[in-house]
Amino acid sequence: MHALTYHGSRDVRYETVPDPTLQEPDDIVLRVTATAICGSDVHLYRGKVPGLKEGDVLGHEFMGIVEEAGAGVTALKRGDRVVIPFTIACGNCFFCERELYAACETTNPDKGLLVNGKGLRPGAGMFGYTHFYGGYAGGQAEFVRVPKANVGPLRIPEGLTDEQVLFLSDILPTGYQAVLNGQVGPGSTCAIFGAGPVGLMAAACARMLGATRIFMVDHLDYRLEFAKNAYGVEPINFKAQDDPAEHIIAATTGRGVDCSIEAVGFEAEGSLLETALTTLKLEGSSGVALRQAIAATRRGGVVSVPGVYAGPIHGLQFGDAFEKGLTFRMGQTHVQRLMPELLQFVQEGKLNPAVIISHRLPLSRVVDGYAMFDKKEDACRKVVLAPGM
Repeated sequence: MHALTYHGSRDVRYETVPDPTLQEPDDIVLRVTATAICGSDVHLYRGKVPGLKEGDVLGHEFMGIVEEAGAGVTALKRGDRVVIPFTIACGNCFFCERELYAACETTNPDKGLLVNGKGLRPGAGMFGYTHFYGGYAGGQAEFVRVPKANVGPLRIPEGLTDEQVLFLSDILPTGYQAVLNGQVGPGSTCAIFGAGPVGLMAAACARMLGATRIFMVDHLDYRLEFAKNAYGVEPINFKAQDDPAEHIIAATTGRGVDCSIEAVGFEAEGSLLETALTTLKLEGSSGVALRQAIAATRRGGVVSVPGVYAGPIHGLQFGDAFEKGLTFRMGQTHVQRLMPELLQFVQEGKLNPAVIISHRLPLSRVVDGYAMFDKKEDACRKVVLAPGM
């Protein structure tokens, strides 16, 4: 089959790889009908995440048709159309029983990797996201092996297109969990740092849940303009506004917002000092967006962090967070728990995640898609790919 493989920083290739096969009784082999490039894929593309090996197949947002099913698969059958969550969960360990699927104890065979000289214990396995998360082949491919098929895949009813439901695999539940973690509800005010796909999904969900004011901070005007038109956000370009948090505080009677959502992560554009520390591997992540989120949030408010972080952060304003009595909620998304509810919202027309798609390409042009998304060319917001398109 054909798939997108990693060979080094900004060196990904569309090439022929072995077909996946059933390895466990509860595996399925999926014929991919749609896949997407995620913002966190760009971290991999840039060589910023440890644990990648040459030839690894990337991609963790995908859906398709069940081509083969193992003897132990009881929840699905050949021909079923399903969306696959990006985390792989067993369904019956300590954490899965508590619906904390991203913390599954059994699906990641790795014992951990050294990051900045310290060992980290990994969470659940993930598709196409390094050997730190199990080394599972990803879904930017014509076919993919899906383990634990009785727990993860969500069967899609007739009448919904791939584009309507594809983002149930990651960015829609990630944005939704961020908003739920932020306790956003009717009358809430929130600030979203980052107008990428997760930030846009967070804005959509915050609006659906009744937020009255949504500030969105980014440096790309085309993203901010889209978010303003689609979700009614109040855009702030941090290239033009030196201190977005100060602007947000001034606009909220001097208090700040109820919730800040940090949807940028460890590659936020930081100071010269942070850049130097990161280059010297004395710091794992830029803290600029997180510091802004802390500053913009009112006393007793919530900072919700769906953005991916790695390693220590220089200058984290923890004293400020303590003084303000902030609550922090963060981590990988428990996709399996949220998918059914979000599917219902899509069916009812309360959410239309497909509206953020800016580019549709055949899978054979996936390398072009990565380059375009990385460089933010042609007002690129979200790239969807289809084998045989």
